[in-house]
Amino acid sequence: MINPSITHFPKVTVILRGYNYEQVRCVVKNMVGTKLGAVEVAMNTPGATETIKKVAAEFGDEVMVGAGTVISTERARAAVDAEAKFALSPICFTQEIFDICASAGLTTVPSAFSPSEVWNMFEMGADIVKIFPADILGSKYLKDIQAPLNPMPLMVVGGVSADNCQEFFDFGATYAGIGSGIFKPADIVSMNDEGLRQSIADFETKVRW
Repeated sequence: MINPSITHFPKVTVILRGYNYEQVRCVVKNMVGTKLGAVEVAMNTPGATETIKKVAAEFGDEVMVGAGTVISTERARAAVDAEAKFALSPICFTQEIFDICASAGLTTVPSAFSPSEVWNMFEMGADIVKIFPADILGSKYLKDIQAPLNPMPLMVVGGVSADNCQEFFDFGATYAGIGSGIFKPADIVSMNDEGLRQSIADFETKVRW
């Protein structure tokens, strides 16, 4: 079930929603050279398409840049136009969204909640399935569903932080998507390089890579 093409997908994706280009650029600039290897710009953020395109052009060789909140074919096409490398969603993908992403080579990360939804997303072509909201289901849920279904590339999102990320990994998560669980929103808004770097350092000391 595991797609060989995701072998090098970064273990942790930073989720940025509601921030402008300069703020996103500041975060990504400080991620370069760290173990935080991917950033998701939510498509319901004003100017998201342009932000993805500009950040990917500058940092794409060092940080994987993708689109989040891909909940429609229109957003999927916009993600492709922005040259995003992956597409995430808080909901299941339709076959049309899968087809749009596949035709452009985007890694697909639809969301699922139940074991049936998880299985169905993989059957339809998902590369990774996002378990959301992960904090509601709990870390043991990952172990429980993979016992009968076999190991799967699952990403936990929702309530994941520096303090509980390792627990999710220990119980079977392969990837994590984290927003305010790493950075202080005030540091992003003010583009506080020192604060952002310190938050990354603190996160890296709490998670085994």
